[in-house]
Amino acid sequence: MTISANNPALKSWVDVPTNSDFPIQNLPFGIFKTAHSSERVGVRIGDYVLDLCAVFELGLLANLGFERSDFEATVLNPMMKKGKLGVRALRNKISDLLEVSSTLLQENRSTVLFPIDAVHVCMPIQIGDYTDFYSSREHATNVGMMFRDPANALLPNWLWIPVGYHGRASSVILSDVNIHRPKGQIKPDPQADPIFAPCRNLDFELETAFITFEGKPLGDSISTEEAEDYIFGMVLFNDWSARDIQTWEYVPLGPFLAKNFASSISAWVVTLDALEPFKVESPKQDPAVLSYLEFEGKKSYDLKLEVAIAPENSTETVISKSNFKYMYWNMAQQLAHHTVNGCNVKCGDLMGSGTISGPTEDSYGSMLELAWKGTKPLKMADGSERKFIQDNDTVIMRGHCENEGVRIGFGEVKAKILPAK
Repeated sequence: MTISANNPALKSWVDVPTNSDFPIQNLPFGIFKTAHSSERVGVRIGDYVLDLCAVFELGLLANLGFERSDFEATVLNPMMKKGKLGVRALRNKISDLLEVSSTLLQENRSTVLFPIDAVHVCMPIQIGDYTDFYSSREHATNVGMMFRDPANALLPNWLWIPVGYHGRASSVILSDVNIHRPKGQIKPDPQADPIFAPCRNLDFELETAFITFEGKPLGDSISTEEAEDYIFGMVLFNDWSARDIQTWEYVPLGPFLAKNFASSISAWVVTLDALEPFKVESPKQDPAVLSYLEFEGKKSYDLKLEVAIAPENSTETVISKSNFKYMYWNMAQQLAHHTVNGCNVKCGDLMGSGTISGPTEDSYGSMLELAWKGTKPLKMADGSERKFIQDNDTVIMRGHCENEGVRIGFGEVKAKILPAK
């Protein structure tokens, strides 16, 4: 089935501002509600949300295999149960209805289209399980240099497997949900006992995350060749990290309280189909990977990313500009590795990319790296400095792809850090 919605020449009868993240070539899915409606499935276009339940009621989504209940749902999971081809056909149909020459929806504009400022955006997915990977060679090298022997920054297994860990799905939150500074055990004096206190070294991690369709049964594996058929789409992901809690607790089993207090995602899920025109070659992998991690074709994406910090009552300062294309292990390899032992993934599982750091100091994806363990404080627009995130700081992440005059974006994911309770 072709992806007709990706035509760069497409124009919509909906007015889309210049440089919007959400042109007709994007059409990301999400959940919204209005003052007069319950939560339901919507599609973002420009500064509007298209109500798919209302479109269905008009009979304009017939013969696609969907039911009204798929669009009345409070999460995208029922719609996603139709799989890759079903969602692709739906997105193509929506594109046809929004195309500039189509009149079918224009005649019902007031009942199907809502200004983004007039709706409340909700958590898009019921997340069953959440896995976070550790797939940026630059990030892993930087962390290894800081905490281990710089000459052996990467652990022996890193170039062989997409390292990951199982995270906490219950504390994945939507953009604009503010969080309190976490508390836990920290060890500020290496020669003294640990203390219980609020985290002092609170950090962000610049990531993306992909969301899965229903996978294969327990015992079966998904190959790199098949992987994209099982990936619904992507969101921006801020994997908040309490570095001082993590330093004390992570040996031998890895992060626990340092990570499970909150992870933030953006609201609109951008499909892999929408991102297809922005595929690029992946970084060269040396040593050669084992057979089940081999892949053909372009599996990485030229997705430009940035992070900004806005102190309270001050303008924001962009502190990082990175790109998803830098990732050593791509999503197809991550999903293949995740399932090679027979682990089953379910509809709505969330897979974090791992911190996305680039090759230059201004492209690092965490405060730990940008301020280099606190030795190189970052200057804010108001004259203050940051080694880590302070109370009442707001962290904002943005991302978009762009070529041939088409911009496909994710909006933003942001949250304010409130003082510890």
